[in-house]
Amino acid sequence: MPTAIVTGASRGLGLELARALARERWRLVIDARVPGPLSAAREELAELTDVVALAGDVADAGHRRALADAAGRVDALVNNASVLGPTPLPTLARYPLAALEDVLRVNALAPLGLIQLVLPRLADGARIVNVTSDAGVEGYEGWGGYGASKAALEQLTRVLAAERPDLRVYALDPGDMRTRMHQDAFPGEDISDRPPPGDSVPAVLALLAGDLPSGRYRAGELTSTATA
Repeated sequence: MPTAIVTGASRGLGLELARALARERWRLVIDARVPGPLSAAREELAELTDVVALAGDVADAGHRRALADAAGRVDALVNNASVLGPTPLPTLARYPLAALEDVLRVNALAPLGLIQLVLPRLADGARIVNVTSDAGVEGYEGWGGYGASKAALEQLTRVLAAERPDLRVYALDPGDMRTRMHQDAFPGEDISDRPPPGDSVPAVLALLAGDLPSGRYRAGELTSTATA
């Protein structure tokens, strides 16, 4: 039974991915910051597979160590957990630096910290998927803090892939999704036209099961290719 660590798995893309992996009988180690929704996710997933759910913040080194220890051998690490930062989205001229430090810790430093812990535990053919965003490569007004953190994650992904050609290391841009984070970015707006996060799951599964080389991929492109 392969083992996957999926962070931020109590809702959104993380939960939908965990559901898909559970149906394929992956053993799961999942986390989220809020215990209640995480416990509900664990109860649901436990009907299909072995699952360990640890409440905590990926920015905390002790929590990351607990995730790695619970996993043991790792076949897939999906760094999905992230934070948006202050809302309404502030311009960089008014961005609170303390808040930016928190965004960078969660969205860039924490994934690297978890990667460092699991590298010695990776099974042959293991995959690392870092969930990123087009905000990490494009300049959108108000998205400077979040975008900077995802740009850092993109670069960490590229360098790790160069340093470890024996691994498959991916940055995945899932595209716009109908999630709580996206709603928080656009308070009061109707985001019902955005696709549900489940639509991006096939792209993650393609990275975990296929033979694509390390690199950056967009979920929409992977899904279109698989459909074709």
